[in-house]
Amino acid sequence: MNALSWDDFEKVDMRVGTILEVNDFPKARKPAYQLTMDFGELGIKKSSAQIVSLYNREELIGKQVIAVVNFPPKQIANFISECLVLGVYNENSDVVLLTPDKKTDNGCKIG
Repeated sequence: MNALSWDDFEKVDMRVGTILEVNDFPKARKPAYQLTMDFGELGIKKSSAQIVSLYNREELIGKQVIAVVNFPPKQIANFISECLVLGVYNENSDVVLLTPDKKTDNGCKIG
């Protein structure tokens, strides 16, 4: 594994956001949702997330997640993803979302 410098780490802007809207994403190659999230002072951002195996749409509304918000926008099928929602691959290769263990303000920086 390559060593990461502190300067490299500081370039990654990870923030807390709250999921406002969840839509199915039938044009994605792998099953995914389209998420709309509130990142406070950074505004509303969208992302595609391959989390359908462990999460249903209803339980995701209002859930706080952690995302990298300073990647350039990426087109996925007919959708523009503006951030990368972070998760952990479990033993079945499903994505388990990274979430704060206590409610916090949207836009708070991870560090």
